[in-house]
Amino acid sequence: CEASLQRLGTDRIDLYLLHWRGSFSFAETIAAMESLIAQGKILRWGVSNLDADDMQALWQTPGGEACATNQVLYHLASRGIEYDLLPWCRQHDLPVMAYCPLAQAGKLRSGLMQSPVVQAIARALDATPAQVLLAWVISREGVMAIPKAATAEHVAQNAAALRLTLTQEMLEELDRAFPAPGRKTPLDVV
Repeated sequence: CEASLQRLGTDRIDLYLLHWRGSFSFAETIAAMESLIAQGKILRWGVSNLDADDMQALWQTPGGEACATNQVLYHLASRGIEYDLLPWCRQHDLPVMAYCPLAQAGKLRSGLMQSPVVQAIARALDATPAQVLLAWVISREGVMAIPKAATAEHVAQNAAALRLTLTQEMLEELDRAFPAPGRKTPLDVV
């Protein structure tokens, strides 16, 4: 945390995440996070890349319910969290933070951006395929997204996705083209 504060040139981080479960117990991690809050170095803490079983274990640890979010890879072609993790988070009023909501890494981005369904919906909405994909992610109950943006123009394009409304028919078309898994799958990670 100290190194992050120094790199960022600030005295407090609003949301500090445990990126992986790691070798420390949840009790030790929670104690460390509470200490950072007490010192004024962080405002809240959350986790990243924890699946449903890990979240249940965290919640059962004293202080675990103070977790502010679970950040996981989630986009139209990576929907494994919908089987059990996303419902669990909704049940516990824990927001999910979707990283790589546009499948920024790997081969999937090309497949999503070039999808005839995504492109047709983008044309119908006078939007870009990336905006449609981002609108899909943020249309999910209890999900926020953190898309990459390297330029001010990219930030503006991402923000424009907030104004898109995907109709029920569009959502159904996307579901048919990129169905959620019908069984438990491991978390995708980048």
